[in-house]
Amino acid sequence: MPVYKVEICGVNTSKLPLLKNEEKDELFKRILKGDKTAREQYIKGNLRLVLSVIQRFSNSSENIDDLFQIGCIGLIKAIDNFDITQNVKFSTYAVPMIAGEVRRYLRDNNSIRVSRSLRDTAYKAIYAKEALMKKNQKEPTITEIAAEVGISKEDIVFALDAIQNPVSLYEPVYTEGGDALYVMDQISDKKNKEENWIEELSLSQALKKLNERENKIIRMRFFEGKTQMEVAEEIQISQAQVSRLEKNALKNLKSYLS
Repeated sequence: MPVYKVEICGVNTSKLPLLKNEEKDELFKRILKGDKTAREQYIKGNLRLVLSVIQRFSNSSENIDDLFQIGCIGLIKAIDNFDITQNVKFSTYAVPMIAGEVRRYLRDNNSIRVSRSLRDTAYKAIYAKEALMKKNQKEPTITEIAAEVGISKEDIVFALDAIQNPVSLYEPVYTEGGDALYVMDQISDKKNKEENWIEELSLSQALKKLNERENKIIRMRFFEGKTQMEVAEEIQISQAQVSRLEKNALKNLKSYLS
């Protein structure tokens, strides 16, 4: 990525304005009163900050114009949420916001692509699971799901693993008669799930029987609602390893609780 590029998104970076502290304070007072012109000036006066942050991502293959635009989104969020009563410099508050927005973009934009056939298999399995649960009032096994959709259990497990990367909550899983079932419809309430497991199945005690890494993965996945990719990044292992450890931990929990 050519960080030396002078013009980014039509903006000549060599001529970006630089605000003095007094000017920043005055503009922010006007922003708090709803002055849109002051807000625009404040954004332009902090574009150098965005430029300095995106240079940290010079090893990225992403176009610098795209990163600059994403960084500007982070800057605007920082302006809209900055609290002048906290006695913190705006740049101190804004830099992590801008960097976080860029990292989120890079993470989402580089997620592993999953083939349509794998997604179709996974979504059929998810729908079949829901149907079997409603019919039998219990969690179906992979074997039962496989029999329901007519696909081998190995292929179903592989497909379900493949869609563990983040997808849109509004992506349709299944459609019939004009009624769509979305990914969001498959997500249960995290708070209730945690309370029910602990209160009804004594999960708290069962978790203590797991090793430290498995315990951490289960808590991050099911109590904190993190994706396997996010867990993998935090504990510095691959997503495939997280998937294997998670399966083993769930198998052990099931054994402890049965």
